Amino acid sequence: MKRFILSREVLPEHIDELGHVNNVQYLYWVQEAAHIHWKELTKNTKETLGVWVVRSHSITYKQPAYVGEFLTLQTFVNGSRGVLSERIVEIYNADKKLVAQCSTQWCYLNPVTGQAQKIPRIIIDLFEN
Repeated sequence: MKRFILSREVLPEHIDELGHVNNVQYLYWVQEAAHIHWKELTKNTKETLGVWVVRSHSITYKQPAYVGEFLTLQTFVNGSRGVLSERIVEIYNADKKLVAQCSTQWCYLNPVTGQAQKIPRIIIDLFEN
């Protein structure tokens, strides 16, 4: 699976009362990485595509991150079946140590009806290439 990579700097507003990145901020970055990757994958697509909604997140925190650190987010789609797709986002610090990892189950919806729809082959091909 090809990985999509982006970087983020930890800002003061990302910090919780314990002095490290707040758990909610990690989930924001996870969703942001998925959104940016999707836009990049589909930028040349002429077809009307469906929309994605989160069914579940499972996140594991390995170590804290602090103000001023630069984090690297790596994301890829681990597999798709039926209406569901699993996306992994790994977050690393500058020392290339894993800070957090999230597995998100996304559900593909028909853009008109809002109902779950089987993921088209064209999309699976985008994820795999």
